[in-house]
Amino acid sequence: MHDPTQPTGLIAWMQAIFGGGVTTLIAAGLGRLIWHGQEARAGRRPWIGWHLAWEAPTAVAMAVVAEAGASWAGLPQTVTTGVVAVVSYLGPRGLFDLIERRWSRSTKT
Repeated sequence: MHDPTQPTGLIAWMQAIFGGGVTTLIAAGLGRLIWHGQEARAGRRPWIGWHLAWEAPTAVAMAVVAEAGASWAGLPQTVTTGVVAVVSYLGPRGLFDLIERRWSRSTKT
């Protein structure tokens, strides 16, 4: 029988072990690392270098933005963690492009 006090799912387990804030930062860091890996594989940036130092503040900033937006939307914590990972993957430029496309589509009607 399932104990309702035990976490279910990966995000719930991470929150139980690390806490919500660290889980959010891990999700943000993983989102940026996935983006970096894709850029490196495509040959648009080197695998290792000082440029990676800029990914940490970018991940934190994107986590703050995503968490604020998810809180505003009233999303539960597990969904918020997923939103943080996606927004961190997109980064500032990708998020701007996404919002701009959505905005321009809604203003054309």
